[in-house]
Amino acid sequence: MLENKKAVIFDLDGSLVDSMWIWPAVDVEYMEKYHLTPPESFNKDIEGMSYTETAQYFLDTFPTLDCTLDDVRREWTKMTMELYTTRVPLKPGAGEFLEEMRSRGILLGIATSNARELVDAVLQALHIEEYFSSVRTSCEVAAGKPAPDVYLKVAEDLKVNPLDCLVFEDVVKGIEAGKNAGMSVCAVDDELSRPDEAEKKRKADYFIRDYYDIKNHTYEICKRYHSDCCADSIGMEGKTAQAVR
Repeated sequence: MLENKKAVIFDLDGSLVDSMWIWPAVDVEYMEKYHLTPPESFNKDIEGMSYTETAQYFLDTFPTLDCTLDDVRREWTKMTMELYTTRVPLKPGAGEFLEEMRSRGILLGIATSNARELVDAVLQALHIEEYFSSVRTSCEVAAGKPAPDVYLKVAEDLKVNPLDCLVFEDVVKGIEAGKNAGMSVCAVDDELSRPDEAEKKRKADYFIRDYYDIKNHTYEICKRYHSDCCADSIGMEGKTAQAVR
């Protein structure tokens, strides 16, 4: 997985830290407060959107909201800041993995859809901000995920070719963003995106339950390989790294 890689870039929520559980509760609370009814496609609609794009989606979808884009962003940040600083842990094995990457001289970055205030707060609370040479949010680029913009921006900051980057992502549109950037992508298990696990594996190169899978060589190699001499593809999906080493 890490062979010839010069940089590792993490999505934040659900990939590096266990925080995705926060947002469904926030959405419910916010919608109840303003008497909003979400469309059936709500969760898929906002997947991968930047913080700003999501706020604009709310204003476009719920015309009864009498507030500005900044009002929506500020209220969400106020609702979640304490949770991010007191109740969000690293994903299992992530701390050890960060230290291992630093010891190998592999550059580290974050490419997230979250708000910068929350990103900075959780990195400081977990005492891991020192590991990252670049931290970028999708609000800083032209388009959120699945567009590749935020991943390409981090690679530019790190001065690393996208082909030499490995991405860790927990949702389908994030995986698509990493692949659209020309990077290798490892899908990360997370409870909220578990219903999409099969699609995550179809689109990613690797899959982990936690970061110990990398140390133990028990991660899954998900990409399907195709034989030039055969009409049928040879599926490697579901094999573990242990089995194919």
